[in-house]
Amino acid sequence: MGTRARRSIWVAVEVTFKSREDHRKQLELEEARKAGLAPAEVDEDGNEINPHIPQYMSSAPWYLNADKPSLKHQRKWKSEKNYTKSWYDRGVKLFQAKQYRKGACQNCGAMTHDRKSCMERPRVVGAKYTNVNIAPDEKIESFDLDYDGKRDRWNGYDTSTYTRVVADYEAREEARKKYLKEQQLKKLEEKDTEKDGEKDAENAGSEDDEEDGLRIDEAKVDESAQMDFAKVEKRVRTTGGGSTGTVRNLRIREDTAKYLLNLDVNSAYYDPKTRSMREDPLPDAHPNDKFYVGDNQNRLSGQALEFKQLNVHAWEAFEKGQDIHMQAAPSQAELLYKSFKIKKEMLKSEHKDKIMEKYGNAASEDPIPRELLLGQSEREIEYDRTGRIIKGQDVSLPKSKYEEDVFINNHTTVWGSWWKDHQWGYKCCKQTIKNSYCTGLAGIEAAEASADLMKANMARKEAAEDEPVQQEQKRLATWGTDVPDDLVLDKKLLEESLKKEAARKKEERDERKRKYNVKWNDEVTAEDMEAYRMTKIHHDDPMKEFLH
Repeated sequence: MGTRARRSIWVAVEVTFKSREDHRKQLELEEARKAGLAPAEVDEDGNEINPHIPQYMSSAPWYLNADKPSLKHQRKWKSEKNYTKSWYDRGVKLFQAKQYRKGACQNCGAMTHDRKSCMERPRVVGAKYTNVNIAPDEKIESFDLDYDGKRDRWNGYDTSTYTRVVADYEAREEARKKYLKEQQLKKLEEKDTEKDGEKDAENAGSEDDEEDGLRIDEAKVDESAQMDFAKVEKRVRTTGGGSTGTVRNLRIREDTAKYLLNLDVNSAYYDPKTRSMREDPLPDAHPNDKFYVGDNQNRLSGQALEFKQLNVHAWEAFEKGQDIHMQAAPSQAELLYKSFKIKKEMLKSEHKDKIMEKYGNAASEDPIPRELLLGQSEREIEYDRTGRIIKGQDVSLPKSKYEEDVFINNHTTVWGSWWKDHQWGYKCCKQTIKNSYCTGLAGIEAAEASADLMKANMARKEAAEDEPVQQEQKRLATWGTDVPDDLVLDKKLLEESLKKEAARKKEERDERKRKYNVKWNDEVTAEDMEAYRMTKIHHDDPMKEFLH
């Protein structure tokens, strides 16, 4: 490593090195800037730098030699090239000399290329020796293209040249029409020669029909060609795989694709990989106006629905203990499902017959009895304005499905005839335990006595808790914050404690003198605590600088 490199590294280390105090001040300044207590840092252009930007983003790399804080290294500092969109001028010629010039092509005489790269037919005698038919100089251009421009296959294409393609197709179409017309005229002439001249005028209409039939409707497509509009040949026994035969797409190409029926983004989802759309793209449209209602319609109708019901029946039968499996024995599963449907229909018909036998059939042709037709009778019933019966019919009291007025366990009342403290009970003995034995008046008196005793005990306990507890005044510890007045210290022991404290602080300042096997004594005496108080430096003491 050279001297200059070592010197630059030393300067960089000197610049980046910070002492512990400087580092602490820098952290405090950053925290103050984040809290808004200090002004934000300013870059070279006078713009404030956001203090919440992390250091790995705000600090510039070492190879940029940034002296001041800046965020320029985070911006795009490479300027984009001004790529051109033009192309070569084809066939453009510049100056055409009359005599051969030194350094020009020996074959054609142009100055823009040499003999090796000349695109003209090689002459028997070059223009260098004949000075005849000197070729003009080509226009040489150089373009700086971007990534897409270099790979654009249509770059430099002149759209006006497509008119020649259109003209070729139109000429071909005109020739085809002319040929078809000639063939039509030939067929008409052949028909005319074969006709007998003595035909009546009635056949004139039929001749016109034949002439119209000979005309070719160019807008229609031959049926044989139309049948193979979506023919797909599949390979057999090859790496591509496939099956024998062809596959035909039954959708007419003129129909609107399913993904174009509703262009709303939130409409039915179309999967381009499987070409499926499960939901209905037009759910609000009239059913007669829709030719596609979603792929789910195929799953919920026809044989797909029957197969689904067959699977469900097999699963339910297997769960109920029957030895049936749809994949292992499909014929057995289908036979059981058919027998299940037959039995189900039989049960339905039996149930229907029982209901009709009990309540009658309103859809039958038998006449309904007259007294039931209009619901009339000779019995007179009188109602009030609210619809309640006044007379003419006995008022039937509603009956409960539970047993009423049943007394158990010697009780004279039922459960729920008494309520107290959010609890139901028996009124005869005031018990809140259901199905308990009745104790009568003795039980009521015993319950009241126990309640009174419990209240007296609670009152006695509350009175005992309210009385203050007399506690002994304990003496403060010698190492507490307050020193008792009657504390007596031994002067010799105090001097020894001061020496021990000084030795301990000296050992803390120089940890190299500490040995591996350190003996520690956790017994603290009053003299040790007093020595610690005397040697302790209080930060808020104004005379702390003069103590040591």
